[in-house]
Amino acid sequence: MEHLHNVVSRHARRLMAKANVVGVGVGYKETGGRQTDTEAVVVLVSRKVHPSRLRRADLVPKSLSEAKTDVVEVGELRLLPALGPIEVPALDEPSRRVRRRPAEPGVSLGHYQITAGTFGALVYERDTRAPMILSNNHVLANLSDGRDGRAKPGDPVYQPGRYDGGGVNDTIAHLERYVPIVRATTEDTCPIARRAERVGNLLLCAAFPGREIRFLRKTGAENRVDAAVAALIRPEDAVPEILGIGPVGEVAEPRPGMKVVKSGRTTGVTRGEVQVIGATVRVGLGEVGVAVFTDQVVTTAMAQPGDSGSLVLTEEDHRPVGLLCAGSSMATVLNRISNVLELLRVTF
Repeated sequence: MEHLHNVVSRHARRLMAKANVVGVGVGYKETGGRQTDTEAVVVLVSRKVHPSRLRRADLVPKSLSEAKTDVVEVGELRLLPALGPIEVPALDEPSRRVRRRPAEPGVSLGHYQITAGTFGALVYERDTRAPMILSNNHVLANLSDGRDGRAKPGDPVYQPGRYDGGGVNDTIAHLERYVPIVRATTEDTCPIARRAERVGNLLLCAAFPGREIRFLRKTGAENRVDAAVAALIRPEDAVPEILGIGPVGEVAEPRPGMKVVKSGRTTGVTRGEVQVIGATVRVGLGEVGVAVFTDQVVTTAMAQPGDSGSLVLTEEDHRPVGLLCAGSSMATVLNRISNVLELLRVTF
């Protein structure tokens, strides 16, 4: 599939500018809801629309550089921290959302200022071999871009997360480091844009009270991972065996059609299938905007809010494939695990 990755890298930006497109990657073409053995550039859309209802510029071509294309509906992709009351209980047991010592990967935890996410895995510093907790930036570092003051090394990490009743007495670790998440847009500080905002808001206020105009500037920035690690206060407070799954094997490279499994705070142990690899996707970050992630893995839906940070492994031999960070009711997005380990300088 190497030639398809090259096609994606050449055409991703143009495809992502089309209406409803939220991602593009490499996979197998689907026909009648079933996967075929035809390799294709897979274009991910928030919703499928009949071609007659789209502008010509928004149509996805049948092929790109002699490579076939396929369009797959995945909904709006968003980060998956805990958002509200859990409507569907965890498949294993409610004890995933209580204090556990030692804590196993698959249980609730989070930065002291967020709701809750999932303890993904126990990892180790490459040099010192110190044990650390692995999860997402938005779980352990409050979705920080490194300059916004949302998190700093040493911040407490609660287990369980604050939404599940965790507090200062439940601090299990302190934030060690994280990969900053760069937004796709930022507030436009251009003086002309600021003046236009003021004039526009004066006019808007009369017709639509309570609303305002804001100009945003596209940064063109991309991310590879949503990942962070926290240093345990006491090494004995966590174990490496994942709750409901067991020990972790050697790292595996994802491939379309691969069967995978995860253990998460909200939905417990769930299974899915890799659909797309090498994907560039646009992910909603909530109130702070959106971000573009590259070299992602997209699977069938296998997570709900609160499952962010789960380690995703091969179903058969439990080899790590990715770190779950985002999704929808139709799909789940993972950071490729080799990128996570490289950027955070840790190992299993």
